[in-house]
Amino acid sequence: MKKRDVYYFLGPKTRRIFRRLYYLPIDIYEKITRKRDQMAPPKGKVFIGSGDFIKQGQDILGQLIDLGGLKPNHRVLDVGCGIGRLAIPLTKYLDEKGSYEGFDIVESGITWCKNNIQSKFPNFNFFHVDLRNDLYNLETKSESTNYAFPYKTGEFDFVFLTSVFTHMMPEDVSTYLTQINKVLKNDGICFSTFFIMNDKSSSLMKMSDGIQFDYDFTNYYLHNIKVKEANVAFKEDYLDHLIISKGFEIIEKHYGYWSGRKKDETVDFQDIYILRKKTE
Repeated sequence: MKKRDVYYFLGPKTRRIFRRLYYLPIDIYEKITRKRDQMAPPKGKVFIGSGDFIKQGQDILGQLIDLGGLKPNHRVLDVGCGIGRLAIPLTKYLDEKGSYEGFDIVESGITWCKNNIQSKFPNFNFFHVDLRNDLYNLETKSESTNYAFPYKTGEFDFVFLTSVFTHMMPEDVSTYLTQINKVLKNDGICFSTFFIMNDKSSSLMKMSDGIQFDYDFTNYYLHNIKVKEANVAFKEDYLDHLIISKGFEIIEKHYGYWSGRKKDETVDFQDIYILRKKTE
């Protein structure tokens, strides 16, 4: 069994405990020596991605600005905000007219963000929503399919989701796209990442030693049949049709290197979609 599959097999709570214990010596050392960035959470508390937490956030912020057109005065919504990876660099980018809302299904991440970001920046607000997900939260029966975003219609200039739709089933993606369209202003932008399956990515994937989506459900594909939301890929034609049916136009696509594309010819690991809400 590969390390990735072992990790998924552990279950959400066990994975977070294991990570805390694994990184405990490093976190203690960095706390004593003050080598950790003052805004960064301890490594043991991070439950998304890997690598340099601060640099990743800064890099993604650059994508939001350069590809999505994010402005300092925008009111933004971070769907699946995790433990503040994007909120942290946004504290230095958004101006006094800008504001931030973020929500996530992992309560420990929201608690950390409230204590370490919201307490210092009054235009930043974090909200925990208790929804079931095979990868992150098994403690509730509440489903994303039935979730209504707790924000006003047309409230946001910019909505972003990084590595969120990659952990959601099709019916949940459909619900979230509906909700995002509702809370966006006309012509508002949604920056989102996916794993997109088309002829090229499928061919490259089979020749690579990276992530594999071996379980074919026609319109979507799973990496792990036992932890279905561990990683989900979507057939490109299906996803494009779904997005358009929800009132968006697809402005740009930037295919990632997850499938085996060359890194120097891509923007990031996952595939990026830039969407615009159609004017009503």
